[in-house]
Amino acid sequence: MGSNPRVVGWYYNNFCLPGLGLGGATYKAPVLVSTNQVKQQKHSSSSFATPFSSSSLSFSGAGGGAGFRRAVVVMASSGLKTSNYLRHVESLKSFPSGAGNIPQFNAVILGEALASEENDRVYPSEDFTRQALVPSPEKYLEMYKRSIEDPAGFWADTASQLYWKQKWDQEVCSENLDIRKGNIKIEWFKGGITNICYNCVDRNIEAGLGDKIAIYWEGNEFGVDGTLTYFQLLHQVCRLANYLKDIGVKKGDAVIIYLPMLMELPIAMLACARIGAVHSVVFAGFSAESLSQRIMDCKPKAVITCNAVMRGPKVIQLKDIVDAALADCAKNGISVDVCLTYDNQSAMTRENTKWQEGRDVWWQDVIPKYPTTCEIEWVDAEDPLFLLYTSGSTGKPKGVLHTTGGYMVYTATTFKYAFDYKPSDVYWCTADCGWITGHSYVTYGPLLNGAAVVVFEGAPNYPDSGRCWDIVDKYKVTIFYTAPTLVRSLMREGDEYVTRYSRKSLRVLGSVGEPINPSAWRWFYNVVGDARCPISDTWWQTETGGFMVTLFLLYITPLPGAWPQKPGSATFPFFGVQPVIVDEKGVELEGECSGYLCVKSSWPGAFRTLYGDHERYETTYFKPFAGYYFTGDGCCRDKDGYHWLTGRVDDVINVSGHRIGTAEVESALVSHPQCAEAAVVGIEHEVKGQGIYAFVTLVDGVPYSEELRKSLILTVRKQIGAFAAPDKIHWAPGLPKTRSGKIMRRILRKIASRQLDELGDTSTLADPGVVDQLIALADS
Repeated sequence: MGSNPRVVGWYYNNFCLPGLGLGGATYKAPVLVSTNQVKQQKHSSSSFATPFSSSSLSFSGAGGGAGFRRAVVVMASSGLKTSNYLRHVESLKSFPSGAGNIPQFNAVILGEALASEENDRVYPSEDFTRQALVPSPEKYLEMYKRSIEDPAGFWADTASQLYWKQKWDQEVCSENLDIRKGNIKIEWFKGGITNICYNCVDRNIEAGLGDKIAIYWEGNEFGVDGTLTYFQLLHQVCRLANYLKDIGVKKGDAVIIYLPMLMELPIAMLACARIGAVHSVVFAGFSAESLSQRIMDCKPKAVITCNAVMRGPKVIQLKDIVDAALADCAKNGISVDVCLTYDNQSAMTRENTKWQEGRDVWWQDVIPKYPTTCEIEWVDAEDPLFLLYTSGSTGKPKGVLHTTGGYMVYTATTFKYAFDYKPSDVYWCTADCGWITGHSYVTYGPLLNGAAVVVFEGAPNYPDSGRCWDIVDKYKVTIFYTAPTLVRSLMREGDEYVTRYSRKSLRVLGSVGEPINPSAWRWFYNVVGDARCPISDTWWQTETGGFMVTLFLLYITPLPGAWPQKPGSATFPFFGVQPVIVDEKGVELEGECSGYLCVKSSWPGAFRTLYGDHERYETTYFKPFAGYYFTGDGCCRDKDGYHWLTGRVDDVINVSGHRIGTAEVESALVSHPQCAEAAVVGIEHEVKGQGIYAFVTLVDGVPYSEELRKSLILTVRKQIGAFAAPDKIHWAPGLPKTRSGKIMRRILRKIASRQLDELGDTSTLADPGVVDQLIALADS
């Protein structure tokens, strides 16, 4: 056992600093050897070494830095499991298994070197160490441990940092996640009386932030911009809130918001929340049919929209879409009395806007006439805040319902810690408010923390692919949060669009929406962040309300011994979150494994039901594995305890008994130097059950060829195995994406299976013409 010792931790003064992954790996008792002596540590909450066997010790010499010594660890023969809650965060295996001798590890320090190799690990600079909100692994584990052992106390203390007109009942949380024990129920802070708009705006003004910029707005065209201070934001919110009350909107009523990324979008959300109305933002790119489905489901008192919007060089006539949707609703017996329309003159004149007298009202004609003060409608923590519709497997959209108190506390807390937020930060999330990311991390999370937020109307590649970095420099953005799809898209265009801009204001980068492949991670880190900005890689869902798993920005030392970040891997569970991996029978798996990602116990940001269909809520999320919330995602845990999200379960391909995550194959393809982007789907295969069908976008200027096709397949075979080799490489000039950058895999599946008459709605695509191009290249 002693012939091949591996480094698994560092010893600093009297504290062992292990690599702490997201979970569950069993571990052996280690021997720690410093330059001076062997220390035996009892396993406790403050020291994560365990009793050891002293056989076969070896010594590796000193590591750099005062107080640090490189520790060689020899594993004892008997294994121990971590305690129940720490199973999700503890691992004594700091470095990747089987990576070789110590000299082969490249410890990359922020700002000092580029991440270029598979075995690079990124460690923080001393500046980050000194300023971090969570300054050490000890502090994180202390907070995480309390959040699991005493969730009521932890979240009560956290919630107390916000304003409550009346404190909640004695019971902070009431839950049942086990369908065998009755109806699923989740309640947090029940009986507590508050208002999220008050906490986002009024509370910040009362704290002296009235003159601080709340929103920087950047228009589609250069030079078109605007700002709102917190005082000005309050005035605009109150005017709209007073108007909504005047037309009969009251607490509990629904309001549909179908707006592009104008400042009026977060204003409308906050105005609804101020009076206790339930807003339902619909992404301003959905078709009339999709919009009408949502209107018919929630039956709103009003629809808020604008006449048109410029998205890059294109004019999108939103009012025409709303008119068609409302006409369809009327045919089905659902009528909406008011359509409040913002006059977006940069896209369309009033004269060219179709109008229905008696129903349609111009925003600019009525809202300025209302007072700039509006009384707060105080609501219970469990009163509904918003509905957000997501795609359902049955074709009918699911109305995810979030309530006020728990969501407010969770988004405020996740934003603060996951981005290491400072009051001086300027924050930009590229998501649209039509998606959950825009709700939680464009509007509510940032404003609850008194942040300055950038809202961008246009497209990230208009007029060219340097637009994002122009905006970063213009507003001195410090935190930039975006999707891997956008990263890969910009990466494809070349470094010169990035390097022509300074970007020196950036200090934190963030990733959201899908697993980020290692090559894109490295480009994001090396090129966009100049190898000095950590990446907060987040995993969460519309249903969870906020981050569930994230790379905490835990800055403890610029030397190995800090938790290493594996590009592409989710790392730590957020406070109060207990992720587990289960097999098909719902049995929790330990150590290195692959299975279904579930969560045990509730968290404040969890959604409470599917609007009007609680049975579907229970069947979809809680029935598959009784006692757990089922995320619908597949997950692998490696030997070092790190979790790798493999994509939706329906994105897991079963090839001859091998369960292969599409994200894993896509990552292998994108690692090829001539592949810019890839999307993989499963197709029926008469021998293997399912085959692997890969859509591949090449780097600009690279021609299609049979040699390249074979090279791509060989890359997958080498990185994953022959069983994962794609059966078909489909050349793709582009991929069908929504305007927010999400790849529409549903469309790819239909093209791959040649079900071209079942493509469905393509109106939300940024470029619908891509579909025709893919069909034309289907047999090439």
